[in-house]
Amino acid sequence: MKNLTLEHIAGACGGTYYGTEADAHKEITAITTDSRTVTPGGMFAAICGERVDGHSFIADVFEKGALCVLCEKKPEHPAGAYIQVESTQKALMAIAEYYRRQLNVKVVGVTGSVGKTSTKEIIASVLSKKYRVLKTIGSFNNELGLPLTIFRLTEEDEVAVLEMGINHFGEMHRLSRIARPDCCVITNIGNCHLEFLGDRDGVLKAKSEIFDFIAPDGTIVLNGDDDKLAALHKVKDIAPVFFGMTQTRDVYATDIRGAGLEGVKCNIHDKEGSFEVTIPIPGAHMVQNALAATAVALALGMKNGEIKNGMEELKALSGRFRVMHANGITVVDDCYNANPASMEASLRTFSEAPQRKVAVLGDMGELGERARELHEQVGRIAGTLPVSLLVCVGTLSRHLAAAAQKENPALRIITADTLDEALAILPKQIREGDAVLVKASHFMHFEKIVDALTRQPEE
Repeated sequence: MKNLTLEHIAGACGGTYYGTEADAHKEITAITTDSRTVTPGGMFAAICGERVDGHSFIADVFEKGALCVLCEKKPEHPAGAYIQVESTQKALMAIAEYYRRQLNVKVVGVTGSVGKTSTKEIIASVLSKKYRVLKTIGSFNNELGLPLTIFRLTEEDEVAVLEMGINHFGEMHRLSRIARPDCCVITNIGNCHLEFLGDRDGVLKAKSEIFDFIAPDGTIVLNGDDDKLAALHKVKDIAPVFFGMTQTRDVYATDIRGAGLEGVKCNIHDKEGSFEVTIPIPGAHMVQNALAATAVALALGMKNGEIKNGMEELKALSGRFRVMHANGITVVDDCYNANPASMEASLRTFSEAPQRKVAVLGDMGELGERARELHEQVGRIAGTLPVSLLVCVGTLSRHLAAAAQKENPALRIITADTLDEALAILPKQIREGDAVLVKASHFMHFEKIVDALTRQPEE
């Protein structure tokens, strides 16, 4: 890893180095917080977690060939070099900031209340038609995950597409300091993390911290259809590029046509002209994501033909409106997370399915004092859509169910307080040929429902 000698690492994070002079000048090969993935020449960062203390694995990682350990506590019998710090996590952030500066790589930072991951994915898919791209994997988008993503970069990588997620003020400032984005993308400002951020103005303030360390010649890409973002006319003397559904935007779409659960078609217009594209993931919201990707790609010198090809090769991720066909039914796995805006978008997209529709919805987290109100809001929307059966799981979702029933008294609704109750109920309610939407916040563990519905029966 470029310039990541043990000496430089200790200096970057303010740690105290203990080891030989010879080892101090060696570059590490990798950084990990998982002792199982330690490789010879790498560095293991010992994190004190809620359930496991990484310091207990120090002896094991030295046996695997680790060059160094980053730790808060002095190892009992160190078999190699170690760097002692006050906070391993804060040290990782400082090291990641230092390492990012060593690399000649363009960074695209992606944040927003809804659609961060799908926007990150389509941007990466498009940019990969011209550049060697590294992207955030899974949920590695926070103050621990972002540094670990940065550490995966090599000198061969040309662009990093980094998802940046937060739920408190100040977090995005710290993430931006690490990432030093050349291009900042904000998908929207919605009602999420209100427990900590208060209201949409608070969300805007927190998300806007992404601009704190943008490159002076950087690009800002914003959703012009979002009222809060549309009001940002200039940031640090940078005029934003706006995308949206009207012709007044810099990048916009026309002729949007749904293809059921198989995707969505549209025409995209930009400064290069226009092109027709088929996005292989359904939903009008995917058009917005594609527009954001177009704006980013243009800023990085790509042509419309390359952009179109990259979009049409996009693959769905597990838990992100992934359409699966198993056991005679169609399962829409959208259970990675949920908030009111994403729940509404998923329901509206799902309602385009041609077959009988069953929506299995669960509680949404971190909504603070408005939790009941926002669940009722989703329920009212669900009651207006052509869903045959609504299964609501969790205590908050009872408010969703009640609002949906009030909106549409004829709608068949089943409630379950727990995941286990839902798992027992569902097999008796789903028919062959059905389409089933599975969506809730991550803490509800709805991936177990997806697994139960798609698991092949034992012979």
